[in-house]
Amino acid sequence: MSLQSRFSFGPWNIDEGSDPFGPPVRDVVDFARKIKYYRELGFSGVQFHDDDAVPHLDGMTAEQISAKAAQVKEVLDGEGLEAEFVAPRLWFSETTIDGAYTSNDPKARQYALERSRKAVDIARILDTRLIVLWLAREGTYIREAKDARKCIEYIVAAINALLRHDPEIRIAIEPKPNEPMDVAFVPTSGHAVAVAYMSEDPPRVGVNIESAHAILAGLDPSDEMGFALAHEKLFTVHLNDQNGLKFDQDKAFGSVDLRRAFNQVRMLERNDYGMRGEYIGLDVKAMRTQKAENAVQHLVNSRSTFLHLLDLVRSLDEEEVNRLIDARDYDTLDGLIVQHLLSS
Repeated sequence: MSLQSRFSFGPWNIDEGSDPFGPPVRDVVDFARKIKYYRELGFSGVQFHDDDAVPHLDGMTAEQISAKAAQVKEVLDGEGLEAEFVAPRLWFSETTIDGAYTSNDPKARQYALERSRKAVDIARILDTRLIVLWLAREGTYIREAKDARKCIEYIVAAINALLRHDPEIRIAIEPKPNEPMDVAFVPTSGHAVAVAYMSEDPPRVGVNIESAHAILAGLDPSDEMGFALAHEKLFTVHLNDQNGLKFDQDKAFGSVDLRRAFNQVRMLERNDYGMRGEYIGLDVKAMRTQKAENAVQHLVNSRSTFLHLLDLVRSLDEEEVNRLIDARDYDTLDGLIVQHLLSS
């Protein structure tokens, strides 16, 4: 069996190009137009934050949220698209300045849990059972501000509450070592897997590995994927690229390090990723200098690069690779991989 290549991205991946140092440089693309892009570009899955599907949901009743989510489901059905996951956006509220699940304020922790339950309800209406948790503000700027042990317990308690809220959902924790917080409580896939095992239902809690986040932690994304796969906890991926240990850049997949990208594709292919319905998820942004009329090229590039690297993975002479491994001739193996990449 081999990897099934169904691709997804989130509406936020078609953006206005603003950054912390400057204003937007492209016009807003409305949600309806973004949805039209999916099939045009060869994508079939839509990644959602809860308020991508239901804007301003904090001020809405449960009935209003359900009605709006149902409208979005009709749009997806009409375009032949699926919702891959829903993620509660817990980091934008004034309530969660000091954290969401790990805030020192119990009212903020309660808000985060209620908001997360709403995201689960939206996911059910959109017909996805996957919830992604990016624990964006679950960390500290100074160590003394929070008790790390207590905060992990808060996170596990929140996950357990969501598992009880809907017995069919699965939760994928998306680890990141820093940004927006200086130090995050769940910085790597190892931490995420450990949290999963602490939960009430470990098989339903796994990982969403983002390439750039692994690189920011000084780790190799393919190794992080392998670790999660060994625990049967790689529920989805966010493929992109990253130029060093800087801010999260969300570069097009393979645009910085093709060999690193090749090894991510190879890890997924060799472990039958996708055969259980998993998507090849992208989380990539157009460069700020990109003009609006071609501000989806980064998505085209990422998908094309993945498919090209998949061809290279499948055409690699694995018998020769294994022979060189058995001979412990790693220099020749190194040359073989480089030449194989250059042969494309």
